[in-house]
Amino acid sequence: MSNEQLVRPAPVSGFPEWLPEVRLVELRWLDEIRRAFERYGFCSVETPSVEALDVLLAKGETSQEVYTLRRLQADDGDDGDARLGLHFDLTVPFARYVAQHFNDLVFPFKRYQVQRVWRGERPQEGRYREFTQCDIDVINVDRVPLYFDAELPRIVHEILTGLGVPAWSININNRKVLQGFYAGLGIDDPLGVTRVADKLDKIGTAGVEKLLASTLGLTPEQITACLDLAHIRGGDAGVADDIRRLGVTSDLLDEGLDELSFVLDELSDLPAGSIVADLSIARGLDYYTGTVYEGKFVDWPDYGSICSGGRYADLAGSFIRRHLPGVGISIGLTRIFAKLLAEGRLETAASCPSDILVVLPSDARRAEARAAAAHLRARGYNVETYHEADKLGKQIRYASRKGIPFVWFPPFEDGKPHEVKNMASGEQLTADPQTWHRP
Repeated sequence: MSNEQLVRPAPVSGFPEWLPEVRLVELRWLDEIRRAFERYGFCSVETPSVEALDVLLAKGETSQEVYTLRRLQADDGDDGDARLGLHFDLTVPFARYVAQHFNDLVFPFKRYQVQRVWRGERPQEGRYREFTQCDIDVINVDRVPLYFDAELPRIVHEILTGLGVPAWSININNRKVLQGFYAGLGIDDPLGVTRVADKLDKIGTAGVEKLLASTLGLTPEQITACLDLAHIRGGDAGVADDIRRLGVTSDLLDEGLDELSFVLDELSDLPAGSIVADLSIARGLDYYTGTVYEGKFVDWPDYGSICSGGRYADLAGSFIRRHLPGVGISIGLTRIFAKLLAEGRLETAASCPSDILVVLPSDARRAEARAAAAHLRARGYNVETYHEADKLGKQIRYASRKGIPFVWFPPFEDGKPHEVKNMASGEQLTADPQTWHRP
């Protein structure tokens, strides 16, 4: 091919891809996440990558981010595919799934879903156009016990701790506390204040104060009270007393404080600082109705949330005439993974999953090499056989470059034993493929 015919390879912005040694770590993380979800009794669900476009567009705040699906060429003039779109989260597909299979599910329904999602937004650090989400949700008919509001962050805590993710905290709030507090101040638009207060980490105290005055017309006293609430932090149920000392009362506020205190009490056995009540977070302003979660890195506070979620009043109300409340939380796997990789905090090793490379002494010995590899695979090892009878040094270098920890030598002559070389120590010993155990 001439130079003009070559297409220069380049990454597509917002669509991350990893080298083999990094992908192996990601797969191990995914395995651990799935095992943790299943330890708590969550069952796996997978939905198609596409949903009906009218379903996706029903969630207004994301309608500009949906990738539509259309065939490049349609000789019959049918544009039916354009009515499909790639899902931008796993909640909307789950809502449709529950409504469709309602009569076949056992409630409370505890599901986990690990899939890629797509959003057509401007790529930047921590924000991608394609990424992997790991969701768990509990839904039930009419009522979801508050117990689950505490169980979900406990599961995430267990996962992040087990994976060795650098310092983080799961911040918890309750939407009833926010709306009840604002209503107790006599504010006519509590939801509007919630939207503004949620910007505290982006525009700062002065920015929030200005918006509350200019766009919502709050009095200086109301603004001061709202900011005092937003700055409250605490690691236990005592945070409710801090809120009550602000002197605001309402029935909805009391209900929210009781719920928040219950969740914090249930999580009080976890290490200090890992679960924090943060009265500035709101999450999904028109979606969540009670407990809300937002996980953040401690060392990178300006980085996006690494997990998030909360309680919602009705999951599938637009699909079925049943009241289906729920609570869910999502781990942003790609966001966590990319940050640790960029900061040099992701430990990688071999670039392939092989435990053993079986060398090929000669074409005449191919059957012995193949048989040795088969015995070792049958005993649970990942084994590859070198592809041609090449120089022995070249075969060993191949294992070294790929990070394969053991090299197996079938007999080079009749009557000779098998041998195995430990690439880390350099030790080479006789071995039997049917009885050998990896040190």
